[in-house]
Amino acid sequence: MTDERIALITGANKGIGLAVARQLGERGVAVIVGARNEVLGKQAADALAADGIAATPLRLDVTDPAGAAEAAREIERRHGRLDILVNNAGTAGGFTGAPSEARAADLREVYETNVFGVVTVTGAMLPLLRRSPAGRVVNLSSHVGSLTLNSDPGSPLAGVNMIAYQSSKTALNAITVAYAKELRGTPVKVNAALPGVVATDINHHRGHRTPAEGAAIVVRLALLDETGPSGECLADEGPVPW
Repeated sequence: MTDERIALITGANKGIGLAVARQLGERGVAVIVGARNEVLGKQAADALAADGIAATPLRLDVTDPAGAAEAAREIERRHGRLDILVNNAGTAGGFTGAPSEARAADLREVYETNVFGVVTVTGAMLPLLRRSPAGRVVNLSSHVGSLTLNSDPGSPLAGVNMIAYQSSKTALNAITVAYAKELRGTPVKVNAALPGVVATDINHHRGHRTPAEGAAIVVRLALLDETGPSGECLADEGPVPW
């Protein structure tokens, strides 16, 4: 075991996840590139390593509990602990209709990754995070998950009504609070990061922010000192109401 901080980022072979891995690596953190596709994960880790970043790939499908448990055992074998977990992997799903047209299966498709996947990975990694002197968990949420903003007719989100994706991020917010409550009084802090509308595969690259810009708030929460918050939902501009 070394003093070097160890970070696992899920879905880190592209988009915001890759940008988070790069920015953490540039700050001296050893990054584990979690990716469902083993080949793409290795390519991303190799690209980071070519730029002088301590990066290693790790096959991790967040919807596979056995795979998450195996990933935790591998991290324990390599490092003995985990300092930072970034739950970045996410999906918007294929359903784009009105809420009244949705089926349970449409939500389940999204929840498997955005909600259940976070629970699966966090549960597998928490024993390792508890061994860290300053464990940090950052969940990638979104402004569209805010019940406060969604219920305000004057909000910019008043016309956005993606039942599967939005409700999954609302659920993720609740999960963030639940973990933060359980871990209150420990060195582990749990927060939700809102990267803004970033141009990634999830929105067919229609966002106005770059992955690097979206990654900034994630990295800030991943590197919080002991005075930093826990159980909060934060964007670049500050706290966002749940």
